[in-house]
Amino acid sequence: MKARSDLSLKHVIRPALKENAPLLLLLHGYGSNEEDLFSFAPELSQEFFIVSARAPYDLPPYGAAWYAINFDATGGKFSDVNQAKQSMTLLLKFIEELKNSYSISQEQINILGFSQGAILSYGLSLSYPQLFDKVVCMSGYLNEEMIYNREELEARFRESVTKPSYFISHGTVDQVVPYAWAKLAPDILKNLELDYVFKDYPIGHGVARDNFYDMKAWLEKNSN
Repeated sequence: MKARSDLSLKHVIRPALKENAPLLLLLHGYGSNEEDLFSFAPELSQEFFIVSARAPYDLPPYGAAWYAINFDATGGKFSDVNQAKQSMTLLLKFIEELKNSYSISQEQINILGFSQGAILSYGLSLSYPQLFDKVVCMSGYLNEEMIYNREELEARFRESVTKPSYFISHGTVDQVVPYAWAKLAPDILKNLELDYVFKDYPIGHGVARDNFYDMKAWLEKNSN
């Protein structure tokens, strides 16, 4: 089976062994592309229909971004939150397109993001908790500016029948996204009474072997 070329985002796929399979949507980091996290696919359970999406903003020569990262005069960097929210809206549309285009479950929608992709995974799942089952956030952080109607967050989760669970991982010497930033997410998730696992590894901005296999075990538990 080939990936559809008429959907909102360019993507690559790894079909599941069965019909109506849980979706696993992969979101790469800043400057990367859809082939990066897709390297996980051969080692992940074939219970999942895997889709790895390419971000909408091209970064030559081969990469892309979900939103711009800008730098101020002092060297500090900040995120273009408006672009991020536009990408989140595009991803919601893309997920609906995937449901209508491939043989995937209408309910079991899982998302895995690395770095910038992890930041969007937090934003999407906390804005629309009813849409997601499992959420993997690797080497990212929870940016509260990307949560729609942040002031309604607690009420949103009280009213949601289904709630996502989270696997969070981070390198203790991450030079791109500070470890201290990653550590802020559990307090918010705990306050919302969400299930989560937080693991750290003595690495920089990347995915260690142990990290991958810990994530794989968590993701595949009760996946079918």
